[in-house]
This record gives sequence, C-alpha cells and structure tokens, in this order.
Amino acid sequence: MSVLLLRLVAPMQSWGTQSRFSHRDTGLEPSKSGIVGVLCAALGRSRDEPLADLGSLGMGIRVNREGRIERDFHTAGGGKLNGRDYGVAKVNGARPETVISHRDYLADADFLVALSGEDELIGRLHEAVKRPVFPLYLGRKAFVPSLPVFDPDGPRDGNDVESVLRAEPWRRPKRNPPERLRLVLEANDRLEGEVRRDHPNTFVSDRRSFALRYVRTAWIDNPSETLPAPGYEP
Repeated sequence: MSVLLLRLVAPMQSWGTQSRFSHRDTGLEPSKSGIVGVLCAALGRSRDEPLADLGSLGMGIRVNREGRIERDFHTAGGGKLNGRDYGVAKVNGARPETVISHRDYLADADFLVALSGEDELIGRLHEAVKRPVFPLYLGRKAFVPSLPVFDPDGPRDGNDVESVLRAEPWRRPKRNPPERLRLVLEANDRLEGEVRRDHPNTFVSDRRSFALRYVRTAWIDNPSETLPAPGYEP
C-alpha cells in the first residue's frame, strides 16, 4: 500500500456536489467525485469506463489555505454568429435564448489531497498526473492549476492518509497564515462523521450517479513553517 499526494492550488476552483439547473454550487474542499474526475483525465479514461478502482481509493484532504466562496454571473448564448441567432438549443426547436446561471467557486484555495491504494495503482496514477492524457482542471475547464498537481517526491509508503497529511511539510502563506489546518478524512459511518453524496458510481452523461460516504474533520494546531512558499502566492 502507498499514498499519492496531489497539490491543488489555483486562483479559482469549484467542487460542487448539489448543482442543479441555474445554480452551480461548490464545497469548501474537493469532492471525491471531483478528484476521481481529475484522475480519469490524467489516465485518459472516457466517461463510460468503470470507476470502481478509483472510487475504492482512500482519501484525505489537508486545507493549506481556506478559499473564499465567490459567485460568477454566467451567460451562454443570446447573440448572433455570422448573422444567425446564437444561443442554447431548445428541444421544441424554438428560437435559442440566453441561458443565465449563477456559479459559485473558491478563490485562492490551496489543498493537499492524499489517496491511498495498492502500490501498482498508485504508481500508475503518479505517472499519469505527471504526464496527463487530457488537461487537468480543478472542477471546471476554465480553472487550471497554478502549480504542478503531482508531487515530485513520488508516492509515500503506507496507507494511513491522516499520518501522511500531518507529516507532510507545510508552506506557510506570506499573508494571513492560519493558526491551524483543517483535515477532512473519510469516516466509517454517520456516527463518526457527516454524510456526503460524492462517491461516483458512473460518469455516463445520461445516468450519472453518486453513492453516500462519510467524512470527519480533524485539526493540526499551531502548524510550524517548514518550507518556503514557491510559485503562485494567493
């Protein structure tokens, strides 16, 4: 068993689990379905391929920097293209119109994600995120990572994601460093944690479905500065 680390940092990220129609939400940290989606892109998997191996990975998240929830007023269509009406097509064939939606996102968030599994699978995933088949993005195609997602030191030994997240060096932000870091870890049942419907069964467009899982929150108090902050600084 080994643990894969992914660093997800960008000016904008979005990890929705309850989006419907004109409102697209985001959670405060990456969803399991979102992380599985990132791995599928790295591997080059299509929507109709099985997800069982990726869904079985244990997952934990360390929030290096909490994001701010912001809202984007989004429009699609409503103008003209080459002299013709341009908009979102309707089933009844009526004239296309502008579609308006409100889309939430996290601004300036920084996450360290740990995934545990069999050595062979974790090794393949590490190579995939280093050389992804499809471009990687953080919840939406416009939200690209500011830093490489993969960890240059490779997978860690063991299968305890909490221990790995606690031991991994932390890069203290120059501005407003937190007094403690939040951990989001998988729990065994609802007595131990809260419920999330973000365990993906399938990504097939016309029958996407998600199962329940349980997560709990832990904290790292008074984290010490261990590494300088490189690259993008929110």
